[in-house]
Amino acid sequence: MKPDPAVARSLALIAVVVTGTGAAAGPQPLRHFPDAGGCNLAQFKSLSPQELQAFKKAKDTFEESLSLKAWTCRLRLFPRTWDLQQLQVWERPVALEAELALTLKVLGSMADASQGDILDQPLHTLRHIHSELQACVSAQPNAGSRPRGRLHHWLHRLHEAPKKEAPGCLETSVMFNLFRLLTRDLKCVASGDLCV
Repeated sequence: MKPDPAVARSLALIAVVVTGTGAAAGPQPLRHFPDAGGCNLAQFKSLSPQELQAFKKAKDTFEESLSLKAWTCRLRLFPRTWDLQQLQVWERPVALEAELALTLKVLGSMADASQGDILDQPLHTLRHIHSELQACVSAQPNAGSRPRGRLHHWLHRLHEAPKKEAPGCLETSVMFNLFRLLTRDLKCVASGDLCV
């Protein structure tokens, strides 16, 4: 499988952020997203019923296949305490971009392996969201700033997940996180400082 350039760039960005090779300047809070650079996340405050239905169909198909397997996953990649509202406004799109990059990587592998065209529409939608999000992250005045605290911890966790979790557990974590990503995390980032 040829890697998706957008996913590769995001994983490289996560690696730079996690290893601390970013700029040392302190981040400045961002009240809302700039309009420059093609940043237009407001369109993602809610997805269309057709898009959500495509995600539901993919998740339901995965759950049916999961019932035939006996996965014993101990760790939860996305625990209940994972809430982007705990981050500063400028940190939220960075965290969401990392979450989306991992989701795209895992779903892309699943589509190549066995899930077939059921993941085509979800992957198309997620790639579009991811490209818009990348424009917003790079347009922020603190792009490249070294993350600290909770953001650093979350980025590190997402970066290390493919190395530490079994593929089946990683797939399970990503699939069960899909609707939270789409209806909570994405909506929160799209709402900017109105997400409280």
